[in-house]
Amino acid sequence: MKIHIVIAGILALTAAPASAQNADVSILAATCSGCHGANADGSGGIPGLKGQQQAYLADQLKAFKGGSRPATVMNRLAKGYTDEEIAGLALHFSRLR
Repeated sequence: MKIHIVIAGILALTAAPASAQNADVSILAATCSGCHGANADGSGGIPGLKGQQQAYLADQLKAFKGGSRPATVMNRLAKGYTDEEIAGLALHFSRLR
């Protein structure tokens, strides 16, 4: 019985970072709605993110971060993203339908 409790505890601890990471991406993605729309469909001249190719989204965020794609706001925002956050955001928006 004690072994089962220990194993359950270990499994819970190892699962926590993945859950936390998903939560962090959801929080980051929610902040995008101010410009890209509540459903990530885009708004006015601001492009939609929903359903875009994951690699395309990641490349664009990296271009904003590196300064090779000029922008009014995104280049400043992207500089604060880690490579893991960029990958997570790209995956998140690519999966939206």
